[in-house]
Amino acid sequence: MDWPVSVALARSVPELPTGTDWSYEVKLDGHRMIMWRTGDGVRLQARSGRDVTAVWGDLALAGQYLPAGTVLDGEAVITTEDGRISFEAAQARAASSPARAHRLAAQRPAHYIAFDALQLPSGDVRPRPYSERRAALLKLLAGLPVNTPIQAVSATTDRDTALTWYNTLHKRGVEGIVAKRTTSPYRAGRTSAWLKIRHADTIEAAVVGFTGTVRQPRALAVRLPDGRVALSQRLTTALATRIAPHLVPQPERAYTQGGDACTPVSGEVVVEVIAGTTRHAVVTVVRLR
Repeated sequence: MDWPVSVALARSVPELPTGTDWSYEVKLDGHRMIMWRTGDGVRLQARSGRDVTAVWGDLALAGQYLPAGTVLDGEAVITTEDGRISFEAAQARAASSPARAHRLAAQRPAHYIAFDALQLPSGDVRPRPYSERRAALLKLLAGLPVNTPIQAVSATTDRDTALTWYNTLHKRGVEGIVAKRTTSPYRAGRTSAWLKIRHADTIEAAVVGFTGTVRQPRALAVRLPDGRVALSQRLTTALATRIAPHLVPQPERAYTQGGDACTPVSGEVVVEVIAGTTRHAVVTVVRLR
């Protein structure tokens, strides 16, 4: 399997699917991460394909206990003192320098919640059904030390149990439920075999440009799910500071469909925007994904 691997993404739906061929997983509010256990050590990959090993060193250290040749898909999460999963804490870690990330890890260690196995020492398992990959994942993780921060995501085949999780665990940092068809292989990109319902009334949008400077972007030009390119409202200072390191500006100028000029960017940067603000092509960015 070649680095970086393209990840599978869930489609948003208004309600969970029914039927006997679905498994339901809690959707945690963290950072998507691919964990590679190579023959030389551990590498951690963000959803965008970037190497983020340096800022998640505690998880890289834990991954040393995995057998060489293992590649897992999951979520890096950080909990607060009261046990709530904090996206803000994960965001702060991801945006830190390696030195600051090391200090943050000492204060709030991360956990890696694995929800899929892409490769085992025996080879690529992405073509195998989800049910087989899930069983292999549980068997693999059962061999890790008792106090490992690498754990399997909670899953059930009972839809009522999944709805109970959805209705009762929101305040603990569970942002929704992902339903996965048990017979499906692992496919990159958005697929109807993975469906999600979320509490937050937000949608994901790809960043295609910005206004202001690369060190302090003022607003973002984003491509919405319907294909429109719109300029966001002014970013907060904190949000601009988090997003700026991920922007790779290009020399030419670009324009939104509303005629706003912006500096185009390369690469894959994804943000969440409030869904109700997109009707008139003026969006409110709430966070970096």
